[in-house]
Amino acid sequence: MDCVFCAIVAGGLPAHRVLDDEVAVAFLDQRPLFPGHVLVVPREHLRTVTDLPAADVGPFFARVQRVTAAVERGMVAAGSFVAANNRISQSVPHLHVHVVPRNPKDGLRGFFWPRSHYPDEAAAAEVAARLRAALD
Repeated sequence: MDCVFCAIVAGGLPAHRVLDDEVAVAFLDQRPLFPGHVLVVPREHLRTVTDLPAADVGPFFARVQRVTAAVERGMVAAGSFVAANNRISQSVPHLHVHVVPRNPKDGLRGFFWPRSHYPDEAAAAEVAARLRAALD
């Protein structure tokens, strides 16, 4: 199976990692809504949140919770948007939770989101470092 996220988890593809432990890997989205947009994925290849074994729900979402707090602190955001798609609009068929920093009047309206890119690898690396530091 060719899964981009499994390749990132295994270290076969580069990513700006924010968290990497025995349960999950979190890394910057390559096409962020805003700088600091992170994807949290389980290490195991699971397609949807409904495929996540009940015993793994708590540990996985504890990581999502930690990353969410780090995104808000690290990006000095007023809040965040946390979401997962199941099959529809799921561009990679591997469970992933989006954690997006939010601020009042940031331009997000409904589900029409302007995706962008980091200006360069250095900018992405700096954002990932800020978020790693905020995890501590």
